[in-house]
Amino acid sequence: MTAAVIDGKAFAATLRARVGDLAAAFEAQAGRKAGLAVVLVGEDPASQVYVRSKGKSTLEAGMNSFEHKLPAETSEADLLAMVEQLNADPAVDGILVQLPLPNHIDEQKVIAAINPDKDVDGFHVTNAGRLAVGQPGFVPCTPLGCLMLLKDRLGDLSGMDAVVIGRSNIVGKPMAQLLIAESCTVTVAHSRTKDLAEVVRRADIVVAAVGRPEMVKGDWIKPGATVIDVGINRVPRAEAGKTKLVGDVDYASAAAVASAITPVPGGVGPMTIAVLLRNALVAAYRNEGLDLAASAI
Repeated sequence: MTAAVIDGKAFAATLRARVGDLAAAFEAQAGRKAGLAVVLVGEDPASQVYVRSKGKSTLEAGMNSFEHKLPAETSEADLLAMVEQLNADPAVDGILVQLPLPNHIDEQKVIAAINPDKDVDGFHVTNAGRLAVGQPGFVPCTPLGCLMLLKDRLGDLSGMDAVVIGRSNIVGKPMAQLLIAESCTVTVAHSRTKDLAEVVRRADIVVAAVGRPEMVKGDWIKPGATVIDVGINRVPRAEAGKTKLVGDVDYASAAAVASAITPVPGGVGPMTIAVLLRNALVAAYRNEGLDLAASAI
């Protein structure tokens, strides 16, 4: 068996196109563009690249992009004041504070200060609670993107046995909640799970988000399972001084057993910004009290 490749890049392009169409419809109804504000504190190179990409993608989708770049020495109080200003701005539908923040700023305090109805990252405890009890809210972009890929590939997920490897607040826990809502039987495993390989072997769906390069081997995978690899790890190449990106799954061995698998890169990664744009647009419709059919996006 050779697994089918789940093309996250192609799916993300389709999602962005839908967002663009609905953003135009929103502008026609609301008389303004949907707006996404991104706050970057400091000069972390990876964060700068990511923020630029978010800004470009937001504009391409027909939404307003509000970028606020603050120096690394910005105080916690000043950042919280910025968040409150954005909370009160009717032109801003979604707020994203780029993580990580400098060490002198309490990330949880900043996340808690964001209006949950503008929390398009889905990190606020209110949105985590909404997800847990099945109420409408915002879900972190990566796990929601994973769910979209799974449903596109498999259709109805009910009754399937799913294993999520990783228990982070950003991916593992919300991923498990999303799968529970789809009527899967869900196990949350992690690096300390006893006989992890055996736990994974019983799963119809495997979502690997543990942050360990190529930890999940092909002989861990149930024949015919669907594998979603969230990991993005940079490891050395055979050539001196060169590196490559790999996931948390040993792709070659897993692809020989699974029915479908996401590659790294090109799988889950492209979905993150696409889902962020989707969340920002949903926020805009909700903030204006406009109807947006769930099936539309």
